Amino acid sequence: MPMNQLAGADPHAARHAGPAVKQWHGVVARSAIALVWFYEGWWCKVWPGRADQRAIVGDVPFLPHWALTAALVAIGLAEMAIGLWVLTGRRARGAAVVQTVLVAGFNAGGLVFSPGQVQEPGRMLTQNLAFVVLIWMASWSSAEAVDR
Repeated sequence: MPMNQLAGADPHAARHAGPAVKQWHGVVARSAIALVWFYEGWWCKVWPGRADQRAIVGDVPFLPHWALTAALVAIGLAEMAIGLWVLTGRRARGAAVVQTVLVAGFNAGGLVFSPGQVQEPGRMLTQNLAFVVLIWMASWSSAEAVDR
């Protein structure tokens, strides 16, 4: 693009974008969010599973040791189901509430029950705060287009 066109470009053009562009942005954001849930669910908990995740869930005081694998698989499958829900764009605000509660609960559980297993709590909280912000931004764009 020539410099004279760049200089005259509207810096707020995204605000005035048509519905197709806004819908595309929502699809990209929902896809990124779903990928996080798929990764956390499938790779970190189901197959092959991460040792740190196993240790954190294993430190939950009311969970019997014999139920650890089943609990990890159930959590992992639930996380993958959340990812599918996010991809649909349906009930976006409800999905955002559920995701926020889950992320906060998982973070709190890890810090309370297994503080020695969380290598960098500040990094974890910062990354998850950014993730929750993305979740809510995607819910706002999805809710405008598809709140069913």
